[in-house]
Amino acid sequence: VPQQRIYPKFPLSLPIPGAELCPLAVPSSAPPGAASFHAQGTPGVQLWVLSQARSVKLPSSVGRWILGSLPPGSVPALSLLQVRISYFREASGVPVGRAVLYLTCVEVSLDADINRSGAVSRTLLDKASWTWGPDGHGAVLLVNCDRDDPDAEGLDNEDSAVRSYNDLKDMSQLVLRTRGPRAIFAGHRLLLHVDFGDADKIRVFYGGSGEELEKFKHVLGGSKLAYTVRPGRHCHESVFYVEGLAFPDVAFPGLVSLHVTLLESPEKGPLESPIFTDSVVFRVAPWIMTPNTQQPLEVFVCSVDDNEGFVAAVGALAERAQCPLTVCPAPQNRQDRWIQDEVEFGYVQAPHKTFPVVFDSPRDRGLKDFPVRSILGPDFGYVARQAPEGASSLDSFGNLEVSPPVTVQGKEYPLGRILIGSSFPRVGGRRMAKAVRDFLVAQKVQAPVELFSDWLHVGHVDEFLSFVPAPDRKGFRLLLASPSACYQLLREKQEEGYGEAAMFQGLDRVPKPTINEILANEELRKFNDYAQSCISWNRDILKRSLGLAEPDILDIPQLFQGDAAAGAVAFFPDMVAIGAGISRGWDRGWDFPGMGSGLGCPRDGIGAGMSPGWDRGWDVP
Repeated sequence: VPQQRIYPKFPLSLPIPGAELCPLAVPSSAPPGAASFHAQGTPGVQLWVLSQARSVKLPSSVGRWILGSLPPGSVPALSLLQVRISYFREASGVPVGRAVLYLTCVEVSLDADINRSGAVSRTLLDKASWTWGPDGHGAVLLVNCDRDDPDAEGLDNEDSAVRSYNDLKDMSQLVLRTRGPRAIFAGHRLLLHVDFGDADKIRVFYGGSGEELEKFKHVLGGSKLAYTVRPGRHCHESVFYVEGLAFPDVAFPGLVSLHVTLLESPEKGPLESPIFTDSVVFRVAPWIMTPNTQQPLEVFVCSVDDNEGFVAAVGALAERAQCPLTVCPAPQNRQDRWIQDEVEFGYVQAPHKTFPVVFDSPRDRGLKDFPVRSILGPDFGYVARQAPEGASSLDSFGNLEVSPPVTVQGKEYPLGRILIGSSFPRVGGRRMAKAVRDFLVAQKVQAPVELFSDWLHVGHVDEFLSFVPAPDRKGFRLLLASPSACYQLLREKQEEGYGEAAMFQGLDRVPKPTINEILANEELRKFNDYAQSCISWNRDILKRSLGLAEPDILDIPQLFQGDAAAGAVAFFPDMVAIGAGISRGWDRGWDFPGMGSGLGCPRDGIGAGMSPGWDRGWDVP
């Protein structure tokens, strides 16, 4: 970069991409009587002239430039070596003078995968900014939250060592390119540094010119805010590896900046002064939750003392679907069967790598150790949030769902929207832990929607809603529990002569009310009117927040029992269990075997709105 900074009235500019402009004063070196000039660069030099508010690349059709025609300003250009200026009098073919500018050029460039191609390359895109979308730009960083080394005790990003080459593959590359005379770098210092506020969000490793794992050292991040880079004699590129330490959260928007600065030699003064800085911005990839309308990759189920038949049925289903089955045995789950309440599955994705990440709830019952012991591993990450104020039932992940992709008033949500239950519109009541809500909001890409679930005793949204794939419209249907639809169906069956059909045949120690008794139970009817009003409130929120119309919603016959103080519980298996029943044929507990050929009363109402094939994609409760 030319060290001389001259700002003439009529400049010829020779800037370098990523460097400051360095204009050359053409008139200042012109001999007396000169009226025009001719500029020429040695091979590798590109020149532009600003003439009448437009830039012209040389050589051009203009052989000579009138000195008085050049306005003030400077124009970006490329390159190095020499610029030769020849001056002429009017109508003279013989130069009356010459000037030569000798350029000492230094390249200092910090690059990452800005165009999101999966590899680091040079780009004209702004490296110091970050934009969303398929046409956006900016580097992406993964939280290195898996455990590639089975002998390691914690997550990969919990130590300052590189334990395997697979660990390196989870990281994003940062390439420092340097070119120029060795004396320049010998007399100056090249500093890689991170902003203080970002230091605890990333860790940077460097292995020098070697590829052996033991050569990779932690050089930046944490307590290390800067690292002095010494460019090699024959190597013009230094490759660093960057891992994320934290997901976006309430106090961290997800953006981190890394810089390289060329500092003036301290021999020339008591303090080092910056000459040039290049910067790169990374965004930490968000945790993304997957909807249950996608094809399953693996099924998890808990084995407890009394559910051998259930586990066997799930195993048969998984085998038929050619889907791996993981059974959590009783010693690990400690008789806690509610695995869907303990964990939620999602993933993180960058152009160079994608892997699943399990989100561990603050519920922490019998299954609290299962995610770390049995799910965390190579290319399977882990993240958790705690509830310092104490966990409630609404912190279980049956209260965390996500819709399929939707478009709402022209705004696209290609990854769907997260749904969580809350006490709204009540004053007070239970809410999901603030730490969990803040985490979900901070991921940005699946803007959460709060629903009213505190009317339920357990308080989970999956007790009254679910999604199934559909071949038309939006590609899915929202299933909503509906006491009104159930009462209508029961009245129809009563009119058809099935009023004395009893529920729960074959089950011990439970009441077996008939259809006539259910319809005559005024207290039960009033409570289900209340339940229906709560669901209808949520229906309006879902239509507005997901851009749904009535044809996108299917009403599933369902009854609840309880009281307003204690909350509602399912009168017969609710949406979670019904989902299993639809797709797996598990009739016990809510079919009506006493009705002729085993006609299933509530299932009739479900089947009326569903075509064959819509029962695929249910998750296992």
